[in-house]
Amino acid sequence: MKILFYGTKSYDEQFFEKLLPQYPDITIKFLEANIHEETATLAAGYDAICAFVNADLGKNVMEELHTAGVKLILMRCAGYNNVDLETAHKYGIKVLRVPSYSPEAVAEHAMALALTANRHTHKAYIKCRENNFALNGLMGVNLFQKTAGIVGTGKIGAAMARICHGFGMKVIGYDAYPNKSLDFVTYVSLDELLAQSDLISLHCPLTDETRHLINSDTINKMKDGVILVNTSRGGLIKTDALIEGIRKNKFFAIGLDVYEEETDYVYEDMSERILPTSTIQRLLSFPNVTMTSHQGFFTHEALSSIAETTLNNAQAFLNGEELKNEVLS
Repeated sequence: MKILFYGTKSYDEQFFEKLLPQYPDITIKFLEANIHEETATLAAGYDAICAFVNADLGKNVMEELHTAGVKLILMRCAGYNNVDLETAHKYGIKVLRVPSYSPEAVAEHAMALALTANRHTHKAYIKCRENNFALNGLMGVNLFQKTAGIVGTGKIGAAMARICHGFGMKVIGYDAYPNKSLDFVTYVSLDELLAQSDLISLHCPLTDETRHLINSDTINKMKDGVILVNTSRGGLIKTDALIEGIRKNKFFAIGLDVYEEETDYVYEDMSERILPTSTIQRLLSFPNVTMTSHQGFFTHEALSSIAETTLNNAQAFLNGEELKNEVLS
């Protein structure tokens, strides 16, 4: 099986090449360029392509992949909201993903964002580097005995719930399918979670139903002085509504690892370019907002797991075995 990897960085190559000798029937070519309509034609002659969360796998790209003879799409991530599944299924193209690589990696990053935004650690670091040891503007709040609201209690949300519980927080959750293993979590309606939580952490997938889950109406239902963290998908938050809420002093602090309009910039060095949109700059202009570049997954353990599961998915397809990680809808 020949697989063309799109949008790869040096760390991707490092972890996949380490495992590749265990899969003698699989060969890989790495491309730094990401997949879109113009680069999809490069897949001609390959059995499969591998893409990441920032790939364009819409209808037009899927048409090109079908023309190129691709029969398998390997997503080296859990999310697949960027994949046109209807067109893929129409052409019999299988889509496999990595449903779980390291829930703890993302959850730990979510808490790191909450702590950094709350205690202004990023600002304190810069001040100390400039020999400014004043505490002005650095006051935070205790998380101990506060209420954490976890939106989505799958594997990542459950890991975040356990971290919050370990901090001595009361933990409430909102999920259509409550996680029975979290006996310390009280499940409530979304409105109740918004009204009661001092810290809200988003861990649900991006679907038509959850897009802009955080909007003007839901923000108005939150406590004044709430801390909001998003390590899931940028589209869960309507950015204009978030900025309006920040200007109205609704939030004590905000930590974002994902944000709308990130697709074209994520994982790229844009320091020498002028961005065509101002969303990111507008968010960064606020002193109570902390942002990172979609790095919640970025640990040694997670990358090892991603590489192993992706190659196992390819081997299962090649062997005609059950495709346990196939995306069906």
